[in-house]
Amino acid sequence: MATALISDIHGNLDALMAVLSDIEEKGIEQIICLGDIIGYGPNPRECLDLVRDRCAWALMGNHDFAALYEPTGFNATAEAAAFWTRAELENEPDTALRRQRWEFLGNLGIRQDFENMLCVHASPRRPINEYIFPDDVITSPQKVQQIFDRIQTACLVGHTHVPGVFTDEPDFYPPSDLGGTYEFSEEEKCVINPGSVGQPRDRDPRASYAVLEGERVTFHRTEYDIDAVVAKIEKIPDLADFLGQRLLEGR
Repeated sequence: MATALISDIHGNLDALMAVLSDIEEKGIEQIICLGDIIGYGPNPRECLDLVRDRCAWALMGNHDFAALYEPTGFNATAEAAAFWTRAELENEPDTALRRQRWEFLGNLGIRQDFENMLCVHASPRRPINEYIFPDDVITSPQKVQQIFDRIQTACLVGHTHVPGVFTDEPDFYPPSDLGGTYEFSEEEKCVINPGSVGQPRDRDPRASYAVLEGERVTFHRTEYDIDAVVAKIEKIPDLADFLGQRLLEGR
């Protein structure tokens, strides 16, 4: 069965709806979410509801954790967004729906085994908040080695908002270097990042996701109305305008 991999939605309903529509058009019925459903974006309630409804399961990201508990280690902009997101969820007038959303957040796992792969939001060492950056293969090879030591074969992650594949050479390959597709091999371990649905940071503003089918993962990009999301963010005083403007540049 083909499985769509989504991550880092960050309350961006417009991007999520575009991606879900694209997934449906491809006839893919199973979807998994690698975390950060909320945070930064203007529609946390709706994004939570869609993930609850459409995904087979989801993981807890650092922004999901921040809304549920505390935004530890966040910068001022991210912290303000986390507190606003929490208030937006808490201010839901439907008592039952409010409770369901909080329960869903509270029940998100931090690790999941899926088709012989480890799935975490961030990294096998620190599943909620350790970044695995493309540059780490050059600047922090020991860190990358320690991460691969914790992987049997393959690992699915999000968190950096940058799509691509890490191999245990170590090396990093963006989708453009892979022709958009990566084939699994028994000869190398890999860490796969599908990129971000709601806040890409690879200088491509289109929503990013991936499709896993057998021993192949394919990366996809989807257009959506970014200006509409920017306008929503700018109307919310507690969300910095920067959170909208960055979407236009994919950073």
